[in-house]
Amino acid sequence: MPRQRQQNNKTKAPAPSVKIIPLGGIGEIGKNMTVIEFENDIIVIDAGMMFPREEMLGVDYVIADTAYLQKNAQKIKGIFFTHGHEDHIGGVPYVMQSLNVPLYGSTLTMALIEAKLTEHPGVEPEIHIVKNGDKIKAGVFTVEYIHVSHSIDDAMALAITTPIGTIVHTGDFKIDLTPACGEVMELSRFAEFGKKGVLALMSDSTNAERPGFTMSESQVGETFVNYFRQAKGRIVVASFASNVHRIQQVIDVARIFNRKICLSGRSMIKIVNVTRELGYLNVDEDMFVSFDELKKLRDNQVVILTTGSQGETMSGLVRMATGQHAKLSVKEGDLVIISASPIPGNERYVSDVINMLYRKGASVINDSVDMVHVSGHACEEELKLMLSLVKPKFFIPVHGEYRHLYKHAALAEKMGIKKKNIFIPEIGSVIELNRKVGVQKDTVQSGSVLIDGLGIGDVGNVVLRDRKQLSSDGLFIIVVTTSSETGELLAAPDIVSRGFVYMKESEDLLDHARDLVIDIVAHCNANGLSDWSTLKSSIKKEISNYLYDMTQRSPMILPIIIEV
Repeated sequence: MPRQRQQNNKTKAPAPSVKIIPLGGIGEIGKNMTVIEFENDIIVIDAGMMFPREEMLGVDYVIADTAYLQKNAQKIKGIFFTHGHEDHIGGVPYVMQSLNVPLYGSTLTMALIEAKLTEHPGVEPEIHIVKNGDKIKAGVFTVEYIHVSHSIDDAMALAITTPIGTIVHTGDFKIDLTPACGEVMELSRFAEFGKKGVLALMSDSTNAERPGFTMSESQVGETFVNYFRQAKGRIVVASFASNVHRIQQVIDVARIFNRKICLSGRSMIKIVNVTRELGYLNVDEDMFVSFDELKKLRDNQVVILTTGSQGETMSGLVRMATGQHAKLSVKEGDLVIISASPIPGNERYVSDVINMLYRKGASVINDSVDMVHVSGHACEEELKLMLSLVKPKFFIPVHGEYRHLYKHAALAEKMGIKKKNIFIPEIGSVIELNRKVGVQKDTVQSGSVLIDGLGIGDVGNVVLRDRKQLSSDGLFIIVVTTSSETGELLAAPDIVSRGFVYMKESEDLLDHARDLVIDIVAHCNANGLSDWSTLKSSIKKEISNYLYDMTQRSPMILPIIIEV
């Protein structure tokens, strides 16, 4: 009788894997935040914010939903920052109110974070300053910082060594061989990692649709010289406050033409002060003047450096253009240089500001007219060079809208990365990689948290819907005074309209609404339905229908019942 083979009941253990979970910065420009997780250890890359969309009425900022991080707080070994732009650090004061983890970043990045935290008393995280080449041990991970070129000093890429391979996150970068700061990014270090073998590359996709190479920052300085030479009056330069290279270029050219600089805009003043203290700005002490000192100078001795390149309502440039600035106003003969490209969605705001400036008699130069701005993000050829240096097994495009991500994915496929190894994530999706295969499966709680004043997340869809209704159709308040004993009306209902109709011109409408309320109260009393909730609901429904029939508008109806 043949001997039966002994059945092997042992099941093969699953291969260890690393999880990559984007919580923001995917399909959008802003609120960048990515989770890297291996078993019981988590590190987080960046904690940014995004400016609200037009329909988010009254909202100040938008940050990533960090419910997953709060749930796994004991696993988090730290948040590692790539650079100091708001879309990468702006969420820190709010995120750190529910997390207590160490923060790691370069000197300038951490200085900007600390400046933000001073406005949020009680939020005092453990801060670690790193420099190019530093390697940070964080649980099973080792994070190495690599210098890259961008539109702010101290921008870094991250090389994250995990138990199953290295993940490279480029941060925001471009390949600039003549950068304003004089430090060329370390392409050789990326090549070294590529030779050793890289498990996955996560790369900036912002300019994936643009062919060729991004222009060098040094070319902006040359353009500034030409316009400063021609200008007969004041020069107003609007830029991102965080674009330290651009600020330095304005300082350098102002020095050549013996112009003094006046700063306008809270964030501009704050960042210039921080960067001066740290030595990132080369400026003479006597170059800056106050608003009051401008009166003593001729117009051709003045440069005003301000915020407002995105047409933000409360920025220095917009307030100067609208006459709402306490000390300054744009006037005929001014040359305004808008040294930034509109962030997607801000084009109309920038256009409105330009129109206002022309109406004031100013001349306006922006990036559509001349080379007064270059992007801090890599174009197609630079992205292909990064892919060829790093040679990753898996590729994940990040930092961009979906058209940017898909275009970047197509570039990676052209560069020889297998299509099955390219992942275009969604916010909250879990990409799980091992040494051989990768899968995109499962999701974690994710989305957006709205910041309004001191409130974090207390403005949701219902509140936004109410604000939208108030903004479009207004408010209709009905005050009903009834007897606590009989439920009968003690006086005619009072009606207040705000943003719906002008009361003096709508007396018939208001009288009919008032009569309708009297009938509703009488009907509820006659049928024993005089409790507050029923009465309010009846008034709201009937008045809403009546007003819509008469006006084709739907104001918010607010019944107020007072018992006496």
